Amino acid sequence: MMKTKSILYWVTTILVAVSIGSGGVAQVAHLQQNVDGFVHVLGYPLYFVTVLGVWKVLGAIAILVPRLPRLKEWAYAGIFFDLTGAAASWAAIGGSGEAFHIIAPLIIAGFALTSWALRPQSRTIGVLFLAKTAAAHNREHNLVESNAQ
Repeated sequence: MMKTKSILYWVTTILVAVSIGSGGVAQVAHLQQNVDGFVHVLGYPLYFVTVLGVWKVLGAIAILVPRLPRLKEWAYAGIFFDLTGAAASWAAIGGSGEAFHIIAPLIIAGFALTSWALRPQSRTIGVLFLAKTAAAHNREHNLVESNAQ
């Protein structure tokens, strides 16, 4: 089970890092197709393409490198916001040919969530819900019994 989890983590992480990182490089390089989509179709300013591109490249690197768990949390959040924002932007302009530009970012966002959920303990900043320790459970039980008397 642990090996399967590790494989799924790395597959989803690499898919996210490659798609986000390569998109970021294309944005920083101002490839015409990216510029046209952002500026002419969606109406964002040109500098926004560059800013997003830099953050995407840095986010892709952050989720791949070891350690730095807090930075990874921020990177995953940024990647999720970027992808869902992209889907929302394309949905807002409508058009029959925009389905790919809505669905593809949502699929990659799903991979990002999967990667985040499967990440090893060494890549987390803690647990979401603390498990009750036996000592805490006993203290709680003793407190309930003493109040009942």
